[in-house]
Amino acid sequence: MKVVILAGGYGTRISEESHLKPKPMIEICGSPIMWHIMKIYSYFGFNDFIICCGYKGYVIKEYFADYYLHRSDVTFDFSNNNEITIHNNIAEPWKVTVVDTGLDTQTGGRLKKIQKYTGNEPFLCTYGDGVSDVNINEVIKFHQEMGAKATLTAVQPGNKFGVLDIEDSNRINRFAEKSKEDGGWINAGFMVLEPDIFDYIHGDDTILERYPFEKMTEEGSLYAYKYNGFWQCMDTQRDKLLLESLIDNGQAPWIRW
Repeated sequence: MKVVILAGGYGTRISEESHLKPKPMIEICGSPIMWHIMKIYSYFGFNDFIICCGYKGYVIKEYFADYYLHRSDVTFDFSNNNEITIHNNIAEPWKVTVVDTGLDTQTGGRLKKIQKYTGNEPFLCTYGDGVSDVNINEVIKFHQEMGAKATLTAVQPGNKFGVLDIEDSNRINRFAEKSKEDGGWINAGFMVLEPDIFDYIHGDDTILERYPFEKMTEEGSLYAYKYNGFWQCMDTQRDKLLLESLIDNGQAPWIRW
């Protein structure tokens, strides 16, 4: 399966750094959070990535263009025709397609723009600002067993996000984005989507979490994989510092590579 990462937003809540780079490229302990997300998927054997970029997308393209330089020892021999020698080249088993999906395109619209790259097959999808130790293969297995059109990983982080109304069967009854309720399950990303998702997207203004998911809820085809393990997004500078402290203290559950 291909992995789609939504990486085009402005990241206004962490503007201390996002005025210089897209939010997924903000570093935690020296590596962009998007790199951490890709390493999570790669750990489970998923190495074909499609990055939906928008705001300052050139930063993402330049990062991957120079990836081997970032992570290798390099000798620049200016006395010998400016020869460059790469030492200890650290290669990832990744194929990365970076797609400019527009500056102000919404999440659903961004997916629509990469349809030709996913083909007519299920694919994985997540946001470019959250890490978790969820077992991706278990999410896929659940998705297939439920016969879902879309499955999202649901967590319970508190009252900061919108909540989901989930039946005992794990089918979602209601998709309420940015509700003021607390204690509920929220969409943490780490989704599995059937190609049917593109039939629910009508243009750049389509928000994935609105019409497509709400319509699937009405049809009974949107499911939640309830997960009680670790998940943390990087929404603010405080979140960034929390993630860095977990790494510094050797307590980062998502790092298993």
